[in-house]
This record gives sequence, C-alpha cells and structure tokens, in this order.
Amino acid sequence: MDFSRLRRIITRYCVGEENWVGNRTVHIGHKEPPSCAEAYMPQDYPDNRIVSSKYTFWNFIPKNLFEQFRRIANFYFLVIFLIQLIIDTPTSPITSGLPLFFVITVTAIKQGYEDWLRHKADCSLNECPVDVVEQGKVVRTQSHKLRVGDIVMVREDETFPCDLILLSSSRYDGTCFVTTTSLDGESSHKTYYAVPDTMAFRTEQEVDSLHATIECEQPQPDLYKFVGRVDIYKDKQEPVVRTLGAENLLLRGATLKNTGHIYAVAVYTGMETKMALNYQSKSQKRSAVEKSMNAFLVVYLCILISKALINTVLKYAWQWSPDRDEPWYNHRTEIERQRHMVIRAFTDFLAFMVLFNYIIPVSMYVTVEMQKFLGSYFIAWDEEMFDEELGQGAQVNTSDLNEELGQVEYVFTDKTGTLTENNMEFIECCVDGNVYIPHAICNGQILSAASSIDMIDSSPGGYRRVNLFFRALCLCHTVQVKEEETVESIKRGIHQGKSTSFYISSSPDEVALVEGMKRLGYTYLRLKDNYMEILNKDDEIERFELLHVLNFDSVRRRMSVIVRSSSGEYLLFCKGADSSIFPRVVSGKVEQVKARVEQNAVEGLRTLCVAYRRLSESEYLEASHRLTEAKIALQDREQRLAQTYDIIEREFVLLGATAVEDRLQEKAADTIESLHKAGMKVWVLTGDKMETAAATCYASKLFRRSTQILELTKKRTEEQSLHDVLFDLNRTVLRQRSISGYGLSRFVLISLSVDCLDFGLIIDGATLSGVLKPSQDSAGHGNYREIFLEICRNCSAVLCCRMAPLQKAQIVKLIKSSKEHPITLAIGDGANDVSMILEAHVGIGIMGKEGRQAARNSDYAIPKFKHLKKMLLVHGHYYYIRIAELVQYFFYKNVCFIFPQFLYQFFCGFSQQPLYDTAYLTLYNISFTSLPILLYSLVEQHITMETLKREPSLYRDIAKNALLRWPAFLYWTCLGVFDAVIFFFGAYFLFDNTTFTSNGQMFGNWTFGTLVFTVLVFTVTLKLALDTHHWTWINHFVIWGSLLFYVIFSLLWGGIIWPFLNYQRMYYVFMQMLSSGPAWLSIILLITVSLLPDVIKKVLCRAVCPTASENAQVRSSHRRKPHCVVCACAHLQNVACKWSCLLLSFFFYYQKAF
Repeated sequence: MDFSRLRRIITRYCVGEENWVGNRTVHIGHKEPPSCAEAYMPQDYPDNRIVSSKYTFWNFIPKNLFEQFRRIANFYFLVIFLIQLIIDTPTSPITSGLPLFFVITVTAIKQGYEDWLRHKADCSLNECPVDVVEQGKVVRTQSHKLRVGDIVMVREDETFPCDLILLSSSRYDGTCFVTTTSLDGESSHKTYYAVPDTMAFRTEQEVDSLHATIECEQPQPDLYKFVGRVDIYKDKQEPVVRTLGAENLLLRGATLKNTGHIYAVAVYTGMETKMALNYQSKSQKRSAVEKSMNAFLVVYLCILISKALINTVLKYAWQWSPDRDEPWYNHRTEIERQRHMVIRAFTDFLAFMVLFNYIIPVSMYVTVEMQKFLGSYFIAWDEEMFDEELGQGAQVNTSDLNEELGQVEYVFTDKTGTLTENNMEFIECCVDGNVYIPHAICNGQILSAASSIDMIDSSPGGYRRVNLFFRALCLCHTVQVKEEETVESIKRGIHQGKSTSFYISSSPDEVALVEGMKRLGYTYLRLKDNYMEILNKDDEIERFELLHVLNFDSVRRRMSVIVRSSSGEYLLFCKGADSSIFPRVVSGKVEQVKARVEQNAVEGLRTLCVAYRRLSESEYLEASHRLTEAKIALQDREQRLAQTYDIIEREFVLLGATAVEDRLQEKAADTIESLHKAGMKVWVLTGDKMETAAATCYASKLFRRSTQILELTKKRTEEQSLHDVLFDLNRTVLRQRSISGYGLSRFVLISLSVDCLDFGLIIDGATLSGVLKPSQDSAGHGNYREIFLEICRNCSAVLCCRMAPLQKAQIVKLIKSSKEHPITLAIGDGANDVSMILEAHVGIGIMGKEGRQAARNSDYAIPKFKHLKKMLLVHGHYYYIRIAELVQYFFYKNVCFIFPQFLYQFFCGFSQQPLYDTAYLTLYNISFTSLPILLYSLVEQHITMETLKREPSLYRDIAKNALLRWPAFLYWTCLGVFDAVIFFFGAYFLFDNTTFTSNGQMFGNWTFGTLVFTVLVFTVTLKLALDTHHWTWINHFVIWGSLLFYVIFSLLWGGIIWPFLNYQRMYYVFMQMLSSGPAWLSIILLITVSLLPDVIKKVLCRAVCPTASENAQVRSSHRRKPHCVVCACAHLQNVACKWSCLLLSFFFYYQKAF
C-alpha cells in the first residue's frame, strides 16, 4: 500500500505549511524522482527572459496607433479628415490629413526609438553568459535559456541570473556572502546557507548526482519571505525532508561576494522572479500640461460646435426668404432640391465644422512633440550635470514629461546610494568622557596617511576601562574576515599601512567600528573553532571563546555576545542605541557619555553605546540554559527569545559610545534644503533599518534639531493598537497646527522667528501594511488611509523604513490618489526602486553603484543626487514656462485666426465662403507662425539660470500648473477674441465703400481677407516678440525671417515674383493691397491697437502687484544695470523717476527697461 501521499501531507503540516494555497514542484536537474515518490508530472514554467520594453515588432503599429488616437486631439482630427473625405467641404482634405499624418508619424518614430533602446538593454541582459551543470559538466549558455530546475554555477562577483536555492558553496561551512544593493538598497554582506545534506558537494559530478525535488510556494513579490521544502532521495530509502526559508533563497539581481563559487538550483525564472514581480507594470505617463491641453481642447471643441450650430441655424433663417434661398446667381441642381432638409442641415453643419476646425490646430501637437523631443537634448548637453568620475552626463529616456519637472510637489527618494555614497566612516569613540578620534577610515580606505591616535579631553587613569572598551568592540559583532585573508596577512597589512578592508558583515557600520578599532591598536583577526582572536596594541594575540550571540533586532535595538576569556572570566558585551542601553545601566559615567551622544546625534552621526557585565559561572549557566531552551522551542520562538534577552541584558556597566557617519553624497543636504524652499515635500523610502535611515535624515537636514519625531512603528503598535496610535498622532499634529497656523510650510516656519514645532514622521513597512489594508470592520476602524494622509500633510518630512519595493510604489500611489492629486517624483539607484520610479509621475534613476536597473527604467537618469536641484529648479522651471506659453499662444493665435472667419459668415449670407485663401489656411499654423513659437519654447529664459538656482522659492510661482489654470486660459482666449474683432471690424470700417487703389479700383473680398490675414500674422508674431525676454541672434532671425517669408510667399503666390504661379483668384491681390497707402496705415494702426491692451495690462500688473519672478527679473536687471535707463538715478528712488519710467515702459518694457 502506497502511503507516500499521506506521508507528504503529514510532513507538510508538521513543517507549518498548512496555509499553502498553491505550490510548485521543482525537479532538481530535471531528473525524475524514484518510483517510490509521486508520479512525475512535468510543469511548464516561463524561461528566464526579462522584458521591460513596451512594444514588439508585431504589435507596434496597432498598439501605438491605439494609444495615439486615445488623445482627444488626434481622434478629433481623424474625424475631421474623414468628414472632408465623405462630403463636399470648403477646404481640401489635405489641410487636415497631411498635418495629422505628420504628427502620428513623428510621435511613432520617437516612441519607437525609445522602446528600441529598452529592447537593446533587455537583449544585453538576457544574453549574459551563465554556467549550467549538465551531465556532470559545466556548460556555458545564455541567461534567457535558463529553465526552472537547472543547476547553476555562480562565481564570485557575478550576479545571480534568477532566484536560486543554494545547494553548496566553496566555503566549507556551506555559507555564501551576498550583497543585495539592487534589491533592498543595503550594500552590506548578507549570509545565506546551503541545504545541510548537500553542502558537502564540491564538484559538478557530485551536484549532478543529486536526486531531489523542491516543493515551494508560487511566486510572490515579498523579498523577505520564502516557504518551501526539499525532498532528498537516497537509494530506495525514505526521502530526507528539509525545510527551506528565505535564508536559502538567492535572489536575482543580488551579487555573490567573498565566496569562490556556489551551486544552486533555479526555482523562479524570468518575470516570475521576485525582482521582476516588484517591477511596477509600465503605463503611459501623461503630464499635467497634456491634461490641461485636453481640457482646453474640450472647451474649444464646444466653441467649435457652437459656432457651427449658430451658423447653420442662421443660414436657414437667412434663407427663409425664397429670393435668398436660391438667388439668380446660384441656382441649385435637381439633386440638391430633392435632398431632405434635415440631411442638408446636417451636411451644412459638418461643412461649418470643417471651416472652423482650424481653431484646434493639429500643428500645436506637432510643435509640442518637437519641443519635447528637441528640448530634452538640453538636459543631455548640460555640462554641469556631467560627472567626471562616471564619465557620463544626464540621460533622457522619455521626453514626454519635460514640463512635469517644473510641477513636482512630492519627492520620494531612496537612501542608500541615492542620498549616501554607501560609505561608512568611523568618526570617534568616547570612553569615560574621553574622546578618541582615529584618522578617517571609510570602508577600509584610509583617508589620511598618519597612524597616530588623536585624543581630545584626555585624562590620566581609566586605562583598563579603555582597553576593555576596545576589546568589547572587537568582540561584539558579526563581522567575518575575508576568505583569502590570513592572520599573517592581516598583521602584515597593519604594519604596512594596508588600505584595503579585511572584513565583511551584514552591517556596514560594524565593519567601520572594527576597522576603527584596528586603527586604535586593537585588531580583530578571525573566528576559528568558536574562538575569537584579537591582536592588542602590544602585538599579542588574545583568544576569547564565543559562547552565545544575542542577535540584533529592531525592537531591542541592541546586540550582545557572551564570551569567556583565557583566564576563565565570563563577560557579556552589549552595544546598541542609547535609548536601549542607558535604562539598563547601573554604573559608569553616564552623564558625560550621554552629553557626547547627544552632541553627535545633533550633528547627524550614528551613535552606539557600549556596556558590559561580568557573569559568575552560575549566572552564565542559567543564561545559557534559558537561551538553549528558547532556541529549540517550536512554538513562539521569537517571543521566548525576546523574553530571555530581556532577562540577561541587565545591570550593565557603561563603557562609552561610538559615532559613525554614513557619508552623504556631495551637496545632498543643500539639494534637499533647496527642494524644501521650492515648496516640495521630501520623503525618504528605504529598505534600511530605522536607526540608520533616521541618522541619514538628520545628516541630510531632512530632520532638524527642532523636529519632533512621530513614530508609527511596529514597536509602538505592539504597545498600543494601530487605531489608537494613529488617532494620538493625528491629535498631536492638529493641536500644533491650530497653534502655529494652518497651511504654513516648513520653509515659512523656518523663516519665522517663532517657536513652532516641526514634525517628522517615521513609519516602517510592517505598520504601513496595516495602514493600507482594506477595511474589514463595519465601524470603519480598519481604514486608516485618510488619517495617515492627514498626519503626513502636517509633517515637514517623512521617513519610511524597512520598505519592500512594492510598498514604495504603494506609498507613491497613495499620495498620487489623494484628494489634492499632487505631482510626484521618485528617485533611486537600485532595482528595488524601479517600482516607485514607474509609479510616480516622474521617475529619475541615479547611475550609482547598485547597477543600472533604475536608470534603465526611469524617465530621466542623472549621475548624482545633487543634479536633481538643477534638473527641477532650472530645467523643470524653463520647460514648464516655455510649454505653457506655447500652449496658450497656440490657442490664442488660432482664436485670432478663425474668429474673423466666423464674423465673415454674417456678411456672406452664411455661405461657407472662406475669408482666407486655401494656401493661407494650410500654411498659417505650419509655416507662418509655428517656427517662432517653437524656437521660443526651446531657448526662452525669462530668468537667468543663476537666479533660479540662487532663489529656489521662484519654483512656487509655477506650482500647481499656475500658468495653465482657467483664469489664464480665459485671459488668453478673450485677448484672442479682442484682437480678432479689431482685425475684422477695423479693416471693415476703415475701408467700407471707400477703399480704392492708386488706379481707382475697389478692394474685393480676397483683398479684404488678405488684409485681415496680414494684420493677423504680424500681430501674433509681434506679440511673441514682446513676450520674449532672452534675445539671441537666432530669435531675431526666426521672428523677422518668418514675417519676411510671409511677404515673399504672398508675392510669389500672387504671381509677382514667379509669374508661373499666377494662381487665378489670388493673382496680383497682395501687390494690389500693398499699393494702397490707406492699407499700410491700417496695418500699422490695427497692429498697434491689438497689442496695446496686453502691454498695458502687464506693465500695470508689474508696477502694482509684481510676482516673485518679476521681482527677480528686476533684481537681476539691477545687477547688470544698477542705474535707471531713463534718468540714471540709482534704483529708481525718486517718485518722478518711477512715473516717467512707468510711462516709457510701454515702449521698452520687454527690453528690460527696469
């Protein structure tokens, strides 16, 4: 009878897997299990291919067309083009079809090129060489060919190609060391363990002889969780079952360190790896400007429909009289007479739609696409954003979001490798009030050649306690010596001043501490046969037996070791956070050490306190018994260990404290301060420990000395319910807000000389899961999102620690979807940051030490965090100003263009007669007026770069889409209507029945339309010239060249310059108009009258209530011209000068008269 299935079920329940919903079975080496096992059922798993691209060769055209026609404007122009093809309209289908085709083609080429770059990056990743064990030999293959069940050999410094279960290692203890910087941002070495029954395998033949199956959970994104088991078959015996956990799983993207090689089996491949599951799916990002454009488009579409509807109704009202319905000069055909009136009315409505459709210019979208594409090169060409060390500058992966850089309200940043350089530096140690400062050591790199020890506030005595302190730091750690190092090489390295580090650890500050002790005369040599060896300053080796290690955890915030000296003395050494050590201290110079710790904390240094306790033999035996019982417990092991640690770690004697600095990147603090002044809120999202992250936040000035820290952590929620903690924090911030005033930003509070509390929030990943968990409680006590958001709104800075990559994306999404809908930016340097980079409105990758996954998946990539300042405050500011002017200007000039056409219908019997010639209709937006605004949107600088960097608060002037709000939109629209009325009725009344050329000939309708069009082209071009602040030779060439081109084209089109183009209805029209003196006078007069209101409005606004940007322009102008250009009085100090300058500014305001 086969009891194998029953045995498997019992085994599964015994190892705690009763909650499994689904699992997968992996056959190691693709070998069938023995007949005693369950039936062999091969399963289909994906290959190891990684795909970050958006399109394929087959779906590019349909998918790209679908995405482009989702845009309202593109869809609208497609409908207009089809209408022109179907019915008889006043204009040719080419006038809509050709620009639409151009827009679609240019956009498709740009997006296709960007996706091709992603394909190229994917191919380089998928074609990386990988060593696979097949039939007892190592075979090299490509990464994408890996399958689940393959046995892989990975060498030192190589990256794991997929998620692997460790089988054996070149280290005899079956361990390997791994860095996971690209996953969780931690650059420290982590220890992973091989399966005990396979750890002795050393050769490919031994590994290939393994018969085993792995049963594990289905792929899920949690980096810190893995549940599985391995069944190892030996001959015909019952299989040996071993449990598997996260300590056995090597994740894709991690790197093997300090281990010659390992053998491992693939369990998750390709897009099922944990790294890939933490990638946020790509989606089309759309900027706030584009959303505003779509909203404005809807308004103009309604105006267009209204115009067409009004003209259609008035046409039939006009034709109600029989003599107007079918005049003698326009008899209808028989077919037209028989057509139903409703059909005729609908056809006329569509014809009017086509006639007026130029109010929504397709060329605006062409110009926007070109502006974004060409403008993106200014970031890549910026020499100030070029990093000499990397040899690279900024990169633009997508140009669709340039203007969004000027609208950022929230900045979400990673810590390790983004704010910091991943270098820990031992600064000092304080023993009994005496401060010892070794020469700077940074991850083993000696920054000073000197080797002596500097002592501050030193005093005689206490020699034994100082030595005990140094011994404590040499013993109380989990540091391991590099595999290739020997005791002799370490000694030799000490005496020769060797600058490389001998040590590795899961905690980088532990390495810094041990390295610091080495420079102070006490060197940790190795752990051999459970004995820790240290070399004292007299070059004598001391041996201590390591009895127990009480590991660090974030709740206790300390770690301890119990050792026995060569004299048989039992010592308990403990190091940890000051808050966890001081309450347990019974003697020592507490006040002196506490004062030094507080001083270091203010400076943003990471501090640890060191204490010890002597144990009698009976005390040790009791502690050892308690620890052993807790470690072998099957139920509540963690709780029992915590209780045991609490009992043992008491009655300490304080020795001293240490200070370690996680070195910030250059100008990181200055960048964060500038972002705050610009009105942005900065959040730090990191997978690192709370203490480490908090120290970095202090060092980077994210948290200040006056900041009151609010903790929303697992430790606090264990003491109180999450509901109570949230409501307590909310009451705290609301009470302070009522005292200090609602809505005051951190920048304002800092600038005021009042004693206002500045709040900073710290939350960890476990608590965040509870906050984001959907409510299951009918009373609503489970839904805490709004309370959490309210707390965050009243905090100047937020630190989220112990974040999984997907949790980072959830935080960004939470802020994005809040009621304010702020613009978010995420910046990071590792694969663990990809999810939040893809989720944020703008994603920026840093080309750091953690690989290029973040840079490859981001919208923009920069070498260092400091470059974010110029990226936002300068480039973002310019991009937004330029494109906002472009959008408003395009709608303005098209209102000016098409509204006279609407007015003209009242004078032509609503006959759909165009006011302008077909060539003018087609070329107005393509040739006559597009190039000046395109150049303006590329090179305009309303404020100098130096001013923008010097005054970050100017960023607030453009915040929240200030230049594309409805009031600004209505102003530009009304200005366009006003100018259009001036063009049409000015020309109409000035020349009504009195206009004759030099030979006495009266103007016709084409001459009238050409006159209106000429005034139109010159007015809108000069309007842009007046708005230009930054003049270069190319501005002059394009603006005046466009006007000259219009004149030359009109002469050419009228057959004057090139008589073969004597187009019938426009022949000699332009020349006839120019031959009239009144026409010249009317052109000059109408242009002046049209431009005057806008100039008056802007000058008065600047004089009465100037914006911060306008004040900055004045200050910048004063630096260049310290005296008034009118009367040379310094800084416009007398009243007469101010008024005279105000009057004269009508003429040269835009040339910076002030």
